[in-house]
Amino acid sequence: MSTPLPSLPAFRSRVVPVVVLQEVAHAVPLARALLAGGIDVIEITLRTPCALDAIAAVARDVPEMQVGAGTLLTADDVRRARDAGARFGLSPGHSPSLLQAVAEAGLPFVPGVMTPGEVMAAREAGYQLMKLFPATVAGGLDMLKALASPFGDVRFCPTGGVNLDNLAGFLAQPNVALVGGSWLAPSAALRAGDWGQITALARQAIGACRG
Repeated sequence: MSTPLPSLPAFRSRVVPVVVLQEVAHAVPLARALLAGGIDVIEITLRTPCALDAIAAVARDVPEMQVGAGTLLTADDVRRARDAGARFGLSPGHSPSLLQAVAEAGLPFVPGVMTPGEVMAAREAGYQLMKLFPATVAGGLDMLKALASPFGDVRFCPTGGVNLDNLAGFLAQPNVALVGGSWLAPSAALRAGDWGQITALARQAIGACRG
């Protein structure tokens, strides 16, 4: 690309909760619960009808939370996510049309990769932070170590199979900038409105990062 890519917001947290919301009403208390636990970034995936409204609610009511839109698959997804207030976007993969759409929208973006060829394509498009997805299926730590040598200037956000048990190992890998995980917002806790549990899980994750 001829113009520089927009930069991601600055996150304090190296853990990105990957959230599938079924109700818009859960979005703001979830964001506040994560902030109370020390996590200032969230990926709300476009997998449910309420996702865009949830992104808009967090962007409006919890401005200190860096809200991103996940599962961006089409140019229309990109435009709607940007218009809803998403500060960045992520995808399980990438395509030329998707990369063109995020560039035109001026949306900071983390493209998904799974193979060295996909890493090369995203790198050629100007990206140096990529989402390794699904991380454990793609080889996990062994894959990240293998990618480190030929792609020394690329960093990854492994997502898919990351949990509290393997979090520290992923973050200790030099080419890992962030990790994404769904365990921080369990569906049962969301349904029950158990925001204290989510704050506790966030604190556990931050503790594991420091460890």
